[in-house]
Order: sequence, then structure tokens, then C-alpha cells
Amino acid sequence: MRSYTYEEARDASIAYFQGDELAAEVFVGKYALQDLAGKIYESTPEATHRRLAKEFARIEAKYPNPLSEEEIYEYLSNWEIVPQGGPMSAIGNQFQVQSLSNCFVIQSPYDSYGGIMKTDQEEVQIMKRRGGVGFDMSTIRPKGLPAANAARTTDGIGVFMERYSNTCREVAQGGRRGALMLTISVHHPEVLTFANIKRDRKKVTGANVSIRVTNEFMEALKKGEKYQQRFPVNAQPGQFIIEQWVDAKEVWKSIVSAMRDCSEPGMLFWDTISQMGPADAYALEGYETISTNPCGEVTLSAYDSCRLLYVNPWLFVNNKFMPEANFDFERFGKATYVAQKLMDDLIDLELEAIERILKKIDLDPEPDDVKRTEKELWQKIERAAINGRRTGLGITALGDTIAGMNMKYGSDDSIQITDRI
Repeated sequence: MRSYTYEEARDASIAYFQGDELAAEVFVGKYALQDLAGKIYESTPEATHRRLAKEFARIEAKYPNPLSEEEIYEYLSNWEIVPQGGPMSAIGNQFQVQSLSNCFVIQSPYDSYGGIMKTDQEEVQIMKRRGGVGFDMSTIRPKGLPAANAARTTDGIGVFMERYSNTCREVAQGGRRGALMLTISVHHPEVLTFANIKRDRKKVTGANVSIRVTNEFMEALKKGEKYQQRFPVNAQPGQFIIEQWVDAKEVWKSIVSAMRDCSEPGMLFWDTISQMGPADAYALEGYETISTNPCGEVTLSAYDSCRLLYVNPWLFVNNKFMPEANFDFERFGKATYVAQKLMDDLIDLELEAIERILKKIDLDPEPDDVKRTEKELWQKIERAAINGRRTGLGITALGDTIAGMNMKYGSDDSIQITDRI
């Protein structure tokens, strides 16, 4: 297998991207196949697309009506279908033991030091395999409650936000750091600690933060009433350790003020997510949505993950920016069909990757109890992938597509286009 220096690969990629140096540097730095010594084996995306097409075709061959390697390669090389991040880096990569999933959600921390440290360990193990992590912190008791240890009282969520953030900043992922999302319920008594923590610019610099907002809170806000803060957040009435009624408007103002000044926290309208997302229809089978990935666009159940692949609608606009511009829905529909088949194949490829991770753990020079903890995590992730087979098919370049169709973003015509897409 021929190898390239960084300069050779960069120059070849600049030519491929028609002079776009940023695109070339991102490709070579993040996605071109490299061994552990830093030797580069792909000088342009053409080689990457061939690597991916070969692996997808291998999985396709297991099923009826398989797509050929050449069919898959054509969609990839034309950038009509674009694997995102982890899949592009990891598929067919014999040099690195890593997950194909982009991001994971893990179980909320158990309200003890052991439980909090277990979550920290799971965050590390996923991030070192290139995955981003999200989880909800509503299960951690607020500051000042009694604790059955030498501290006597709890420190609250702030110190643990810092712990998880620092862990994220520590874990290297091929020259970049991990990605982390922390969420909390608006009903948690320390929601404003959570919302305002980034006013100190040195705190929680390794995590995104978002608040899970309920209809209960929004109704109190609209009516100018108080709403209930409680702990445990999901306990039944009469079982709360803390129950207090707080002016919803004042909480809202504090959250919005923090968003204005710090660009965070984000807002997750949780009841809407739970009611309209498909996963919660299977809550009784273990697929209740509990948090979101670091970017905030995919809500997931515990130990589930998102494997991302996009269809590029920009390439299906005919006569771009011309009066006769039109969208080729038929060709777009065929590409979407192919993309969804590849998304399903991606789950099979991920399961193979998890088996490699488990074998790697067996060979690691660690005590058996350490190995057991790490293997249990990846076995949970494996079960979620097998049983749920969640796929993450999306679109990219939507704004460009609408512009190329000579439409105003947000107009009735553009809404009809996006509905059909």
C-alpha cells in the first residue's frame, strides 16, 4: 500500500478540491487513512470513497438485492451521499480500533460518588474511541442535602459539571478533543446553577449544556405562576426530598439572560421531543429518550448512538439560480433509498467494530475487574445497536438548495420543498 507525506496528500487534495486549502487540510487531517506512525495512505477523497464503497458492498452482499461497489462508489464520489465524521474515518480502517458511531447517550449518573465516577469512566471509554457523549444530570442531588460520608453534605451539580467537562478536555481524539453534552431538567432545584455556570469563562469549557423544559413549566410561565422544583425530579408526589415553588418568569429570565451573555444553555422542549419522536413509542422496551448528543440534534436512549450519513439535496437542483430552476425529486428519492440501505449496513459495520473493541480490551494489560467494567459498557452499546438498529439519515446544504431554487428561506414555497424532502 503506497503511503504519502502530509505535503503530498495536502497538495493532491488541494487539486481535488480545486484550490480549497481548508477543505484539503480537514480531509487529510481527519479523514484520510493513516497508520499509528502517521503515514498517510489516501491522498484524496477518491481513495476514501473507494474504501467505504468496498466495505458497504461487502455488507450489502449479505442481503437480497444488494447494491454493487460501483453503484455505492458513484453516489459517494459524486458527494450525493456523505458519511459524516466517524463513519468516514473508521469504515475499513485497519489501523485504529474505534467506533463508527458519531455520538452516544449514556445512563444518567447514579446519585453517589461511585455512580458519578462510573459515568466519568464511561465518558472516557467512549471518547477515546472517537465518540461524543451526552447524558442528563438531573439525577444528582442538589447542593446542601445530607450525605452519608465524611463531607456530611453534598456539593451540588456544579463541581460534577466541572469534573465531566475536564474529562472531556483531557481525552485526545487524533489531534482534537472530545465532545460532551450535559442536560438537566428545569424542575431540578439547581437548574439556575446549571444555567449560569458559564458566566465564569473558566468553568465547564469542555461541554455544551442544555435544559430540558417541560410543558408544565411553560404553562406556568404563560400564566405568570410559580412552578415546582423538586428532587428527585421524576419521583411521585409525596416522595420528594425537596419540593419548592418558584416564579417561572424569574427562572425564564435568568436562563434567557445566560443564553444572551454566554450563548448557552440550549433549550430542549422535552415533552414535545418525547411525544413526537419515534423512539419513545418503545419506552417500555428500554428506548425512552433521556438526553441528546453533543450537537443537540439527536435525542437518544441510554447507550444508544447515532451513526450519521447525509444526502446532499443541493446536487439535485437543476438549472441552479436560473428562472427555470427545479428540484429532481425522482433522482433525490433514489439517492435517499440508497442512503437508507447504507445506513442499515452501517449498523452491521458498527457491530463488527464493537467486536474489535471487545477483543482489544481482552488483550489490554489491565486487571480483569477494569476490563470487565469497560466490556460491560460496550456490550450495552452492542445490545442497543442490535435491538434498536437506529439510523441517522439527514440532509446537508438545505440553505444552498433553497437559494439555488430562487426561493426565500422560510417562504411558503421553501416550506413545501422541505416538507417533500
